[in-house]
Amino acid sequence: MTEQQIGKEYLENSIKAFQSMKSMAEKAISQLEPADYRWQPDPESNSILILVKHIGGNLISRWTDFLTTDGEKKDRNRDSEFEDENASMDQAMVRWEKGWNTLFQTLSGLSEDDLLRTVYIRGEPHSVVKAIHRQLTHYSAHIGQILYIAKHRKGSNWQTLSLPRAKPKG
Repeated sequence: MTEQQIGKEYLENSIKAFQSMKSMAEKAISQLEPADYRWQPDPESNSILILVKHIGGNLISRWTDFLTTDGEKKDRNRDSEFEDENASMDQAMVRWEKGWNTLFQTLSGLSEDDLLRTVYIRGEPHSVVKAIHRQLTHYSAHIGQILYIAKHRKGSNWQTLSLPRAKPKG
């Protein structure tokens, strides 16, 4: 496999991984009642609404003008992403969609030659590969939180998003 082929495969697999995360989160959220969006296991934990706001804000900041500006945009108010502010889930989902669209447009526009370019996040230099990997890790942690909360809220009514457990024999 050539370097070009490896780069192309990395980009394709990264896009698929992001698509999978987005899809799983949305399938989990679709199983919930509106009252579940704000549920928190304790005051220091994030609700699904807050996680959706934060992921959306991060996506927009990181992936807008990805190759040419710092990934932490000056107009982003990260702290407000962790406040409820009586925002609706519909409002949060608009930001979520805008963020994911920004990510997918950006990744689709990258070439294999871009992968070793330097980009900045909070002034710290990253190769494009490192920046993509950083965000895959970050979003997967938060998507996992969304899935955990959703599954907890649904209990025995949870519709699995992957292979169901095997039924006990007997």
